[in-house]
Amino acid sequence: MTVRKGGLGRGLDAMISETAVKPKTAVTKKAAVRTTKVTKKDTEEKVKEEGSVLIVKMTQIEPNRSQPRKQFDEDALLELSESIKQFGVLQPLLVQKKGDYYEIIAGERRWRASKLAGLKEVPVIVKDFSEQETVEISLIENIQRENLNPIEEAAAYKRLMEEFHLKQDVIAERVSKSRTAVTNSMRLLKLDERVQQMLVDEMLTTGHARALLAIENKDEQHAAAVKVFDEKLNVRETEKLVKLLLNPAEPKPEKEKNFAEDLVYEQLEEKIKGIIGSKVAIRRKNRDKGKIEIEYYSQEELERIVELLETVK
Repeated sequence: MTVRKGGLGRGLDAMISETAVKPKTAVTKKAAVRTTKVTKKDTEEKVKEEGSVLIVKMTQIEPNRSQPRKQFDEDALLELSESIKQFGVLQPLLVQKKGDYYEIIAGERRWRASKLAGLKEVPVIVKDFSEQETVEISLIENIQRENLNPIEEAAAYKRLMEEFHLKQDVIAERVSKSRTAVTNSMRLLKLDERVQQMLVDEMLTTGHARALLAIENKDEQHAAAVKVFDEKLNVRETEKLVKLLLNPAEPKPEKEKNFAEDLVYEQLEEKIKGIIGSKVAIRRKNRDKGKIEIEYYSQEELERIVELLETVK
């Protein structure tokens, strides 16, 4: 991400690098970072050392219930937990004090993996943030690590707009994305909830989803999404499907039938059949043009019809 002077747009690493030193080489759990152990007795004193790396019991840490990310890949967590068992937690969690516990601002995935690894305590950096800053930092961290699914990311942008009254161009600057990217992301929230879930479950891509947005009827939109998934349509094919659904081809009007005229031609067919002795069909192109088809079923019958026509003068 682009480094800027001030503001959350500097990125998560820039925010904690002033106070936390990352180990340059792999280390064991016993020597991950130079830290201070925190107990209930001296919790309040250590909180005053804002920005320092502390060791805190897992039982004293809680996830941020309003953080943008709602889903965690279990396989990826298991893989991270195995790494933590071997090397420890290499990057401290970013937390803030909330009453008698610490709330995670950034690093919930590391916290979950540490629990799976059986750790009793983890390194943390304590900072004091406003609610808006908390949301922004969580959003930045997840976007930097590409951990958010498209709907989680869109919901986070929406919250920044509605709760904290940030404009889209300001949000775009904070997360180092274009304003168009933020706008397109938020448009996904207009999808039917069933289609949103398909996007979360990776049954559809964001390209498919954006194409389906043109269908306003929710049931029709969902039906189209299911068709896209079942038939494995690509984005271009999905766009064509949507266009066809929105602008169905008008059926060609049937030619107005003239029953009296049809009866005349049927009578003519029967008359020629009576003369030739074989089935005859009159094919009309228009009122004055057409062709006569005579059927035959053997070489002998063909020769008979030819001889009969030769007698006509």
